[in-house]
Amino acid sequence: METQKKAGFLALMKSFPSRFWMASIFELLERFAWYGMFAILALYLVASRDKNGLGFTDEQQGKITGDITAILYFLPIITGAIADRIGYKLSLIISFLILSTGYFALGYVDSFWGFYFTFLYVAIGAAMFKPVASAIVTKTTNPWNASMGFGVFYMMVNIGGWIGPFIVGKLRGEDNWIIAFHMAAGVILVNLLLTIFFFKKDKVEKTDDSVWETVKQSFKNIFEALKDAKLTVLLIIMVGFWSLFNQLFYTLPKFIQDWIDLRELYQKVYNIHPWLAVLIGDAQEGVAKPELLINLDALSIILLQMLISYLILRWRPVNAMITGFLIISLGIGLTFYFRNGMYTILGIIIFAIGEMMSNPKFSAYIAEISPKGKEALYMGTYFLPVFAGNKIAGWLSGSVYGKISSKIALAYKEAVARGLEITDNNGRLITYTAKGFKVVDEQGHILNDVPAEITKTEFLQQVADKLHMSVNELTVYLWDAYHPNRILYIFVGIGLFTFLALVFYDKVYVRRKEAKNAMTS
Repeated sequence: METQKKAGFLALMKSFPSRFWMASIFELLERFAWYGMFAILALYLVASRDKNGLGFTDEQQGKITGDITAILYFLPIITGAIADRIGYKLSLIISFLILSTGYFALGYVDSFWGFYFTFLYVAIGAAMFKPVASAIVTKTTNPWNASMGFGVFYMMVNIGGWIGPFIVGKLRGEDNWIIAFHMAAGVILVNLLLTIFFFKKDKVEKTDDSVWETVKQSFKNIFEALKDAKLTVLLIIMVGFWSLFNQLFYTLPKFIQDWIDLRELYQKVYNIHPWLAVLIGDAQEGVAKPELLINLDALSIILLQMLISYLILRWRPVNAMITGFLIISLGIGLTFYFRNGMYTILGIIIFAIGEMMSNPKFSAYIAEISPKGKEALYMGTYFLPVFAGNKIAGWLSGSVYGKISSKIALAYKEAVARGLEITDNNGRLITYTAKGFKVVDEQGHILNDVPAEITKTEFLQQVADKLHMSVNELTVYLWDAYHPNRILYIFVGIGLFTFLALVFYDKVYVRRKEAKNAMTS
């Protein structure tokens, strides 16, 4: 054991078997597909229809992203048990078949409920994959190399998570959103072929139980595990992390699109160095892109995760999570406080450093307490806070952002305050609701059977014209008048609360147990 502790970086890398690296490749490609689509998803859902977006409201976008990703991360409790029952290879094949067809279909649905249920289909496929990948890593690592193993695995997540959005950001232009869905489907097909031809079939423990009985038992086991207050309290605390982390994808792209001058930002970065501008924007258009800016989080992790994992290799997991969350809170505050995009870039990088310290340690910590033979099932508990965090993140990105920070909503609020009459392209009075633009009669009653013929772009231009401003001048005016960056107080508050909760958890649960173990040893 002493020799193992003194082993260097190369010795740690050689300690992982081929099955570990196979799972890491699957994860890289799956994340490539997912984040290539997910990085532009919020933008696509709310983008004006004249820009080939779906034109949904923030509330509708928040419901889609929040509900479906929450379901995705709840399902591993079931799919993890099924994977243990039917074997990892078959589970992977089913997963990749669902994902490839689901991603492709997403590019061709444009109604709210059509997109909602197609995305749910994709979530089922992703839920089949997640516990299997984590379980393979758990089974191919040990207490000596687990922290580094999950660090490597997390780095693979971010390599895929960076490549996907980077390629989409470079190829989609202003409004070719469908490229993200086609690319995702193609990448998942590569995973399917690798699984069929190169992934060895694993031994499955034979049982007379039906799949339904296996699923019921999985819930019983989860509830049994949750009787341990130490585990349950930690899972509840980590809801804060996921509520905050998901703002990078749910809310920040919209905030950047709404409020930051992306042409000015691109020029500032280009003046520092043209190669840096390549990372955050489109040279042909001379504009920074929201999905490429948030992609700096993944790039930072690719460059620094191995170093940070090695530096905190012997840190107590809770100490790493506490420190990481304090850094995360600082980063999220910077990303939302300023209209200056340079602070957005700095905030994203700071956020990434905190993420690198906290999330892999959380994964490794859960792995440490996984019972033998139930790794896929027990790692499913890891997804419980992710489930709750996604649901909360969707609400914050939807209803809360829609009221506090959405440029469309604030422009409508200003129009009402000024007594402006806003009409659609047919001259009919309209209002803006949680379900979009609606035609109203002279008394203000909504006419549900009469569709409003107006896009978000046309609406903003109309408000700007009536206020004798350009759209850019309207943006600056709304920022100064309504302070849409106020939403950061909610996000930073979640971060600081989670930081303090982790400090309390360490003092009450972890250190007491460590002291007790020291006395009995």
